[in-house]
Amino acid sequence: MAKLYHKDKSIQIKSSVSALYNNLSVLRIAPRCLTYFTVVHANVVNMVSASWDGLNYSHRQLQSKEGNVATSSSLIMQAAWCVLPSRDLLVLTSQKGIQMYESDGSIMVYWHALDMPETRTAKAVFARGIASAVVIQGVSSGSVLVFDVPSKGSNITLSEVLEEHKEAITDMASECSGSLECIADLVSADDSGLLCVWKSGEDFQLLNKIPGFDTSCSSVKLWKGTVIAGYGTGQIRLYEGVTGILHAEVNAHARWIYSLDIAPFTGLLISAAEDSWVRVWHLSLTPETNSVEIEHMYNECVTDTQICGAKFCDGDGYAFAVTGYDLSEIIRYTQA
Repeated sequence: MAKLYHKDKSIQIKSSVSALYNNLSVLRIAPRCLTYFTVVHANVVNMVSASWDGLNYSHRQLQSKEGNVATSSSLIMQAAWCVLPSRDLLVLTSQKGIQMYESDGSIMVYWHALDMPETRTAKAVFARGIASAVVIQGVSSGSVLVFDVPSKGSNITLSEVLEEHKEAITDMASECSGSLECIADLVSADDSGLLCVWKSGEDFQLLNKIPGFDTSCSSVKLWKGTVIAGYGTGQIRLYEGVTGILHAEVNAHARWIYSLDIAPFTGLLISAAEDSWVRVWHLSLTPETNSVEIEHMYNECVTDTQICGAKFCDGDGYAFAVTGYDLSEIIRYTQA
């Protein structure tokens, strides 16, 4: 297999990586020739701004908060950027609520508290799963919260709650190809592996429910109407979103998949798992036969590392970044 990528200079971070699904987020700021990275450690988000020439790095740490309380010990479950038509927001989800920041992490513009049960139950309460469109969040009750975000300012409102999942939300994704032909533009996944496929709008429409056979779906993506789901079994499944037809099933990893990402312009897919392997695949659509094919392109082993996050750094898949449990660095790879 050709050596598609080579290892680039790693980025040091202030504290180590927590063992969470999808524990890496990347935002490319092309006009300023910068890339932002975030990684969660316990109740802190490590944010790094890296210049493309590799000469300048600036660091910021965001603490988990509760309303106006300066800091909180509540664990952060995920941090991700939501790229909206008129602005980008950095969204943090925790055991207590949802924090939304300006994209550079400078100002918190919104806080949403999670409903805490009156009695202490055995079920943990937390928010996890972040998708763009309007800002959409999943919570541990299985609810999906839809927020309406103005083009500027902090007048963010909870506009809708979608109640189709019965288990905790694990991940969510909005259509990333920019294609307007796609009917489905949002997918949500939960701990039972159930996938719900939605069409957004004034009111969200449930288009399909794809059963999960009782194995958790830890990471999900949506590309050109195709749902790409990674599971605790190490499998990747490709479904047609609207009909739920299974296009392909791949035994991609020996252990739990922690992260998937897709480069929307090229159809490159990255998968990363507890088994220390990062794999790059290529998806191709044949509209005439309405079929999707997946081809294995590249492997990289991060020795003795439980990989928690893997993300492309650009829309073409020219470079990608990887995080691993307990590492204090972001490892980068660039096409050879």
